[in-house]
Amino acid sequence: MINQAYKEILKTIHPNAVLSSKIGSKVIDAKIAEKVWGFFSIYVFIFMFLLMGMLGTGLNFETAFSAVGACLNNLGPGLGDVANNYSNVSEVGKFILCFAMILGRLEIFTLLVLFTPAFWRR
Repeated sequence: MINQAYKEILKTIHPNAVLSSKIGSKVIDAKIAEKVWGFFSIYVFIFMFLLMGMLGTGLNFETAFSAVGACLNNLGPGLGDVANNYSNVSEVGKFILCFAMILGRLEIFTLLVLFTPAFWRR
């Protein structure tokens, strides 16, 4: 991703340049790099959205951040108030974290496809 970001900066400076990203000696297709950036962007957006929801339930930043990270990534225990268990989390917070667990387990794109109207038109 760092190589792709550097390539995009160079394209801004030199718009007519033909640049390619490489991992080792292999050239990475531009479409694959775009998909990686797309997934990363959606992941960060969802993480921030869930984090704001958890902060809205009254948790401190450390607890909310680690709880969302643990649930979204299926990591296990978090930090702060959720280091031992999640009993201090409100019911709304537990619902948000359950949604984060489902997103993490089923993969983000799979679940987002279920929410798109185009998927259900067939």
